[in-house]
Amino acid sequence: MDSLKRHGVEHIFGYPGGAILPIYDELHRSEARGDVKHILVRHEQAAAHAADGYARATGKVGVCFATSGPGATNLVTGLATAHMDSIPMVAITGQVARPAIGTDAFQETDIFGITLPIVKHSYVVRQASDMARIVAEAFHIANTGRPGPVLIDIPKDVGFEECDYVPVPPGQVNIPGFRPTQKGNIRALSQAIKLIETSERPLLYVGGGAITSGAHEEIKQLAEHFQIPVTTTLMGLGAFDENHPLSVSMLGMHGTAYANYAVSECDLLIAVGARFDDRVTGKLDEFASHAKVIHIDIDPAEVGKNRAPDAAVVGDVRTCLQQMLDRVVELQIPQNLDRTKSWLKRINRWREVYPLVVPRYEDSISPQEVILEVGQQAPYAYYTTDVGQHQMWAAQFIQYGPRRWISSSGLGTMGYGLPAAMGVKTAVGEEQVICISGDASFQMNLQELGTLAQYGINVKTVLINNGWQGMVRQWQQTFFQERYSASNMQVGMPDFVKLCEAYGIKGMVVRDRAELATAITEMLNYDGPVLLDAQVKKDENCYPMVAPGKSNAQMLGLPDIKQLDQAVEVIYCSNCRAKNPVTNKFCPDCGTKL
Repeated sequence: MDSLKRHGVEHIFGYPGGAILPIYDELHRSEARGDVKHILVRHEQAAAHAADGYARATGKVGVCFATSGPGATNLVTGLATAHMDSIPMVAITGQVARPAIGTDAFQETDIFGITLPIVKHSYVVRQASDMARIVAEAFHIANTGRPGPVLIDIPKDVGFEECDYVPVPPGQVNIPGFRPTQKGNIRALSQAIKLIETSERPLLYVGGGAITSGAHEEIKQLAEHFQIPVTTTLMGLGAFDENHPLSVSMLGMHGTAYANYAVSECDLLIAVGARFDDRVTGKLDEFASHAKVIHIDIDPAEVGKNRAPDAAVVGDVRTCLQQMLDRVVELQIPQNLDRTKSWLKRINRWREVYPLVVPRYEDSISPQEVILEVGQQAPYAYYTTDVGQHQMWAAQFIQYGPRRWISSSGLGTMGYGLPAAMGVKTAVGEEQVICISGDASFQMNLQELGTLAQYGINVKTVLINNGWQGMVRQWQQTFFQERYSASNMQVGMPDFVKLCEAYGIKGMVVRDRAELATAITEMLNYDGPVLLDAQVKKDENCYPMVAPGKSNAQMLGLPDIKQLDQAVEVIYCSNCRAKNPVTNKFCPDCGTKL
């Protein structure tokens, strides 16, 4: 507990049990002294997600506790979520006593072995005298280089063992072989600058690494100097202001049409802290197929993993970008507004022709309307989401600042949103924290309403309630001939308002558009946790959508081009005869090259 305090730990999320009781006994004393605050969750998975949300919002290492056996295994999904999204976290688990390890003792599992593929590093503490060093190493590893979760497994008898305690201050560790590269290679940086200078259709492709390193200002300076449009991944939302004229918002499976067309037509792709995920690239061999690639990433294992770069810069994203900017000043490279002028004009035309659409229906509220209204009323809030259609709509229709978008992106974990919001709110104090969830996702961890009630954690939850596992239903409609197997959630769905009342929390419901804005205002102004059950159109689909195995230029669900003949010169697709603006290189209806 003293080592955790020395490493700046102020909040711990956890759930006690037999093997970790020695630590919880000392935690009791630490809380009494005011050294730390423990948040008792209702399920260990929620402890991991809360620590994850805490880390994403602050950049600090999140900490969670669980006991041995089922307590430890309940952390697995949260550890995998943090590992996939490179989130710094230290998970501390109890273990059976050292003599009992390997005997199939009560509540024994090999959590060290179980979690090996989903942690950055892990320890089993064999001697109490090793504790200070192990804690210091764990925090250093979790938050140095590419961040990730670290597991510390502590046998029960080690928890009781006395030793001569020698504190290890933060940073005072020496781990042989662990020296992540921070600065980029000058030759590689110079090569990257030359590629940018000669490019006419460049595109900045910004991922979660930019958020981790805090590189948003450097990205803005680079984009403005060379007039480069910027697209972000789901993890990269907030790294670039989406109201900036150079922003083309998110790309990928549910990205904007203009971002996906831009990446399909660019001649230089500058990947910044991104890993060429399949949800971004679509059909990989057609992703940015006309482009040279610059890849900037702190993890050398990511460079060349899915796409071989023409210039590879390994190092901290912010540091490398600042090096590039310094080099631009040193070489006196002038700002060239003309080189990308026609490229930006072309992208803006795509933006006009294929905007994101918020539908309005006479007999029901659309999910997009709800999310747009929340974003307009709370533009500076921290947002967490669960996973599914509501997650994609939240990504499309709300603009975020750095570290204010908290979502399970790599693993896609349903049940993440509410406990993550608990962690975020614990970290940010008086700032507004909103969880956007779906009726199916919410039920995965709804027991955490008890944690909200116990600690008065003022999280606002907006439930996009369509009675389905929405994204599953959309895929079944689109790719499985409308065979809706096990995706309807209406039978057995609780009355969410009554459920909230049972926990002593305010619940609200909105079914009519006329009530929507007022209900959201009431929710935001209420002093305490609130759940707003927004009952929306049941069969709304999330578009645009890149089908599996298709290129990013082949999107489903693009809006009709109204009065296209009067707006722009048109060409007809040779395959399906659909009208296309001359700027298109692929037909959005059938994907044929034009």
